[in-house]
Amino acid sequence: MAYVPVPKDLTKVKTKVALNLTKRQLICFSAALLIGLPLFFLLKDSAGTSLAAFVMILVMLPCFLIAMYEKHGQPLEVVVKNIIQTKFARPKERPYQTENLYAVIERQRKLEKEVSAIVKGTAHKETRRGAGSKPRKG
Repeated sequence: MAYVPVPKDLTKVKTKVALNLTKRQLICFSAALLIGLPLFFLLKDSAGTSLAAFVMILVMLPCFLIAMYEKHGQPLEVVVKNIIQTKFARPKERPYQTENLYAVIERQRKLEKEVSAIVKGTAHKETRRGAGSKPRKG
């Protein structure tokens, strides 16, 4: 008995329209044919058959890549957009910064210590002067 593998995640299954091709593939292949065949017939007489075929392949290649290439479920234009954003649009260095709670508490403790030292220092100076004496000029 023949077994057919059924994928567990059905969101990755693409709907085939005709000739076991998706709608995207049919559109891209049709565009490649509409661009490549007339170019081949225009160049065949003047440049030769092999050069015309080579030029036709070079012109049709981007359409084929757009139709077929996929990386991690993303089509070619999304992959190219992400590469351009990463290399050129966004800054190269993106520092990762967090708010360290321990550092905040430590800073607060040092400030409180400094404030209490200042308060104790002024209170200590006032008690040394005496209650009824005049403040010194100096």
